[in-house]
Amino acid sequence: MTDTILSLNAGSSSLKFALFASAADGLRQIGRGQIEPLTKHPRLTLKVDREILMDRELDIAETEDRRAILAAALAAISPAMPMGGPIAVGHRVVHGGVSHAGPAVIDTALRAELAQLAPLAPLHQLHNLAGINAATVAFPGARQIACFDTAFHRTQPWVADVFGLPRHFYQDGVRRYGFHGLSYQSIVQTVRQIAPKLAAGRLIVAHLGAGASMCAIRDGRSVGSTMGFSTLAGLPMGTRSGELDPGVLLWLMDERRMTTTEVTDLLYNRSGLLGLSELSDDIRDLEASNDPKAAEALAYFTYRIRREIGALAAILGGVDGLIFTGGIGENSARVRSTAVSGLDFLGITIDPEKNAAQTTMLSPEGAPVKVYRIATDEERIIAEATAALLQ
Repeated sequence: MTDTILSLNAGSSSLKFALFASAADGLRQIGRGQIEPLTKHPRLTLKVDREILMDRELDIAETEDRRAILAAALAAISPAMPMGGPIAVGHRVVHGGVSHAGPAVIDTALRAELAQLAPLAPLHQLHNLAGINAATVAFPGARQIACFDTAFHRTQPWVADVFGLPRHFYQDGVRRYGFHGLSYQSIVQTVRQIAPKLAAGRLIVAHLGAGASMCAIRDGRSVGSTMGFSTLAGLPMGTRSGELDPGVLLWLMDERRMTTTEVTDLLYNRSGLLGLSELSDDIRDLEASNDPKAAEALAYFTYRIRREIGALAAILGGVDGLIFTGGIGENSARVRSTAVSGLDFLGITIDPEKNAAQTTMLSPEGAPVKVYRIATDEERIIAEATAALLQ
């Protein structure tokens, strides 16, 4: 019987899942699906051996809570599994804290540890744990493995890790963890396949989606990231604020008498593209709108991307490659072109025709900085990490 591994990737705006079988040359993908978005009109799609077996909108009864969504995903993929289910389920876990620089077997102690980190990633961590609980019930014989988004960034130097606070806070775990590490690991793996020399150089990767961050990577290792202690820092996101002067928080609490619960809701759920546009957190809605506030929200988003490209290039001492990934990075030609506008001084340019055609290579022939559009595959990274740990 062929051993199979299920990957579960519960994000803030989508639930992705994939099934892999062991093969002589590694892991072979059997099936892949997703439920997206997780709020209004969620749609379940499923492909098995590249054939679309399911594509339907979930009804209201199925989307009352995340447990029902998880159950729908597991029910969809189950027919593709062998009798007895998978030997292991690999889970994307957004926050691994200080202790975890690689995948870990999930036990009672680890569950409790991960639950304590939930306030630092409230849009993700509890949903990650819900996925773990659902898979444990559905597949009691499978090993449950946690694969951490923060692990990739544990190679960052101290200066990129620390805040300007009394040093004991760093020892207490107040540091820049960085996130989207599974996505960055996937991009590094792909670049090593298509451009090995570039992969050994200085890369800036922009993971742009409902959650967005950027990472400076040298020789495949993270040396700096725009996200920090929590999933709020850096770029503005769908509903998250991004970079914010800490004085704003003091003002909100002192002058507006906002509680920590109210501030948390403001920064995680009512800010970012949604708050700036007063229209939508979906980049597609904003690009289609004639409302000036939508254009301003997009302008701020791309301004911050451009600013972070410059900062990360300074960390790296130059840049050899710029990679766009994530739902927005892969699909929005407008965001990509606007984000790199004026960066000729760094050698970063995009060919307009390639950009419009959504090609993999976006930079002109002979450009000093290679610009790519690459799809991330966090589910495969999760499965590979799970298989490696089992071995």
